[in-house]
Amino acid sequence: MSMSNITFRLSKTTATRSAGWFNARIMSIHSSATLAEKGEIPSDSLNENDVLIENIKDSGILTLNRPKVLNALNLSMVRKIYPALKEWEASKNLVIVKATGEKAFCAGGDVKTLALALNNSGGKKVGQEFFRAEYTLNHLIGTYKRPYIALINGITMGGGVGLSVHGKYRIATENTLFAMPETAIGLVPDVGGTFFLPRLSGKLGCYLGLTGHRLKGTDVLAAGIATHYVPSERLGDLTNELLESNGNNISEIIKKYQPDNFNPEFSLQPYLKQIDKCFSAPNVQEIIQRLESDGSDWAVNAIKLLKQMSPTSLTVTLQAIEKGSQLSLKECLEMEFRLVSAALTKDGDYYEGVRALLVDKDKKPMWKPAQLSEISQKAIEARFAKLPDEEELKL
Repeated sequence: MSMSNITFRLSKTTATRSAGWFNARIMSIHSSATLAEKGEIPSDSLNENDVLIENIKDSGILTLNRPKVLNALNLSMVRKIYPALKEWEASKNLVIVKATGEKAFCAGGDVKTLALALNNSGGKKVGQEFFRAEYTLNHLIGTYKRPYIALINGITMGGGVGLSVHGKYRIATENTLFAMPETAIGLVPDVGGTFFLPRLSGKLGCYLGLTGHRLKGTDVLAAGIATHYVPSERLGDLTNELLESNGNNISEIIKKYQPDNFNPEFSLQPYLKQIDKCFSAPNVQEIIQRLESDGSDWAVNAIKLLKQMSPTSLTVTLQAIEKGSQLSLKECLEMEFRLVSAALTKDGDYYEGVRALLVDKDKKPMWKPAQLSEISQKAIEARFAKLPDEEELKL
């Protein structure tokens, strides 16, 4: 069942009651409690306080509240955020999304839990349920009818990017650390990554999506990922003024809190021409060849990054970003759902990448195939193929 086919009527009294109703409607395969009992998802992912939901006059505030795990996004959180946003779209003047703690806005989706679920029967369905719910939330944010303001203070990667980048206002701080590191764990830059990355300047998005390069602070603004930059110490005052604004003059209010004479330099500016030249190649092998011909320190580092990534993920990502440049957000999310569904196997690069980086932490993934030259284009094309109708993401 697609979340887009459900009409929500959310009580304002408790988030727990709302989430329970939502879970009953959307989880057609298993309940979260049953999955926890089977050990397929950890019981702490059911924490009723993992998202704090506040109604403040004509505004709504969502606070991601798992600071011990850098506010990593899980199914429990998605199932609280979605119905709150649906109700607020009809009743609020603005919505603010922020996080507990200074370290992270949201460091990504809870990919370790989803990979470990593949050890159990029904593990693929667990992953598909998460991605189905997450992508439906991403689509809602991207089409939201009220001002949506994300305070991306701290680490903002993967799923955290999906909670912010599709909204109208994305406010970075000196603590912001952005990346789409999915190729390092055998996935593709998802949560709408195939939509927003090709829409950055030149081939910057392709470079970020393939290498997982990290952007810090003002670079997140300069790249076009954030819309504004405000020092973290001023976020409290900014939030208060926004809550008093009735949704009016939001851009002007945010600009008041930016530093005076603000004109930050972009750390990648010296390399943009090289990025455009090298990452406009039609395949990953030729990207690497162009980088080798370039020979600069920047190019050598880019090659080093690429050679750490899953060759399959690199190939799929390059094609997905190219396709995504001509697709709507809805179509990109539908494509991404097919790609992640194909990756949800115990013998695939996703499971191996998570094992190497997050479970055993040996940082020595054994990719299959191990070389770009060994990849079958037919196998890559199969990942883009439509799923059976009952499995497709329907937005």
